[in-house]
Amino acid sequence: MQEFKAIVFDLGGVLLNIDYHRTEQAFIALGVRQFPELYNQHHSGTLFTDLETGKIDTSTFIEAVKKQSSLPLNDQQILDAWNAMLLDFPLERISLLQRLARKYDLYLLSNTNAIHLEAFTKLLQVTANLPSLEHLFRKVYYSHLIGARKPDLAAYEYVIRENNLEAARTLFIDDTPGNIEGAAKAGLQAVLLKPPVTIIELLMDVRP
Repeated sequence: MQEFKAIVFDLGGVLLNIDYHRTEQAFIALGVRQFPELYNQHHSGTLFTDLETGKIDTSTFIEAVKKQSSLPLNDQQILDAWNAMLLDFPLERISLLQRLARKYDLYLLSNTNAIHLEAFTKLLQVTANLPSLEHLFRKVYYSHLIGARKPDLAAYEYVIRENNLEAARTLFIDDTPGNIEGAAKAGLQAVLLKPPVTIIELLMDVRP
């Protein structure tokens, strides 16, 4: 790993524990048996991609799920199933970010959506008594707000350009191989986080 001045973190699977299967199971339990074909860590159908790039809002997403499922689902059932993948923020990862921020410029780049943003913000408030992730980073970037998602080159370039980052001296950490490939194309020092290794072990030798 070369010397770096800034670190760009992914959120889910890196800082926030997630389990895609819980959302899959929740939708299947509601009767949406085709859900695994529509969404997983490595693939998103058009509906979910549109949600994560801000092309549709929450109400449009909910109505589309109802229509695709042809089931008498209510809004809360859909929201609860969609949020089921969000687990917790381990406090040691929050502490790590706070230590790293003393030396490095920290950024967040997450493929997410308005529904998850509200839900994981509440998790952070309960876990770490922090009002939002903005308090841990120089700046946060959510795909649905910038209109681009990883691994599209535009997502990485948006962060690089807006902060005048030197890509070759910027570390990027993600748990999805495709996102690592996209980051490497953007010139970032891209590192794949592979379970059971956590961000704590990965950055063990990095000291503020």
